[in-house]
Amino acid sequence: MVDGTIITAALPAMASEFGDVERVSWVVASYLVASTVAAPVYGRLGDALGRRRMLLLALALFVTASVLCALAHSLLTLVGARILQGFGGGGLMVLSQAVLAENVARHQLGRAQGFMAAVIVASSTFGPVVGGALTQAFGWPSVFLVNLPLGLLAMVLLVRLPGREGSGERGKFDWPGLFLFAGSVVPLLLALEQLQRIEPTTLLGIGVSLVCLVLLGRQERRAAQPLFPLDLLRRPAMWRANAMAACSGALLVSEATILPIHLRAVDGASAGEIGLMMLPLTATVGVGSLITGRLVSRTGRVAIFPAVGQTAAALGLLLVAFGMGPVGAVLGPWGLPAMLAVVAVFQGSAMPVAQITMQSQSPPAMLGAASASVQLSRSVGSAIGVTIAMAVLFVALGRNAAIADVFADAVRHGPAALASLPEASRASAVTHIQGGFSAAFSTIALFAIANAVLAWTLPVRRL
Repeated sequence: MVDGTIITAALPAMASEFGDVERVSWVVASYLVASTVAAPVYGRLGDALGRRRMLLLALALFVTASVLCALAHSLLTLVGARILQGFGGGGLMVLSQAVLAENVARHQLGRAQGFMAAVIVASSTFGPVVGGALTQAFGWPSVFLVNLPLGLLAMVLLVRLPGREGSGERGKFDWPGLFLFAGSVVPLLLALEQLQRIEPTTLLGIGVSLVCLVLLGRQERRAAQPLFPLDLLRRPAMWRANAMAACSGALLVSEATILPIHLRAVDGASAGEIGLMMLPLTATVGVGSLITGRLVSRTGRVAIFPAVGQTAAALGLLLVAFGMGPVGAVLGPWGLPAMLAVVAVFQGSAMPVAQITMQSQSPPAMLGAASASVQLSRSVGSAIGVTIAMAVLFVALGRNAAIADVFADAVRHGPAALASLPEASRASAVTHIQGGFSAAFSTIALFAIANAVLAWTLPVRRL
């Protein structure tokens, strides 16, 4: 969880050093895709070979890849190291939950999950602040090096737990489904990243993705133990819950990626200031989720909370998209983070309802598969959502090559990069840059609108 949030404040610094602002979102998306693909593999191999053993392997790979990330000398090598880090990180959440369940008495699981939830909320909340402080003091590689002491401590604590032998059954994993799933997601992301310049490879990527998606559907229908529980996902409540999880991931990760770039390019915030300004967004999403969970528990109602919440979030994001300039003029650099903090309270209403819907409507024998499908949908939605939002930002800016160059300079050096421009050119550049961010946040608002439609039509109204 720390790794997922600590890098957000460092993204402008990475873009500044590598000079490739357009593709900086791949630092986020590549990790998400790799960890998503790896997660079900770790789950199955943990059952077969022993969960503690596989968690140690995942930690070792994660820590090693973190060092490679810190040593990266180009954006391409950083993305490669992030993919390797994702292959390690994919096992951390899956296997840590499994190891917890097999080492804690059943009557203590609620208390243990409370500790786990506290870790997740604290990591999500303070990750950007720590990332901003480290980046400003030691440079962006330090946000990856912090994984070394954390990872080594986790290994020491893990070795102290009793090891349990796995079942030894290795032959039933749906490997064809996994490869087809990767083949449908990765080419699609590459194609979306090229929206600014439609090329033959763009259409080829979309075609490969569609073919793999069709083949994946056929494979999952005939697999003995499918990667995706299609019988569940055909049910209206189930596919809507997964779609809500995907849109929720797209919302948060897109905001957390674009906000630091705006704070740097438009407001001139330093890395440390960016970390502090990210705090309202990351904190209030968790608050919204907690409030929704309590309301569902007290009232028994399910769909009404995300239906109202996501509608409010969509309206708020449209206000953000078209009101950034006036609000920024009045409130200054904290205006946009404050607006997003209010929006985030409402957008946090969807994810707990997606989880509750899947868990309450799944047969006991398929509870694990149903819960895993929600997490998988959230990760895929996050990767696709941030790629689309960043592509829209640069499509809007790319209509004018000179403006795109000015924007890149602003990300590297702050708005001072515009000071040397003639007055007319500076005013035009500011207008175009604000228009690009408005287009990006309008796109993010579409994710909230989709979530609202899904919630209003969710068949599960009460528990």
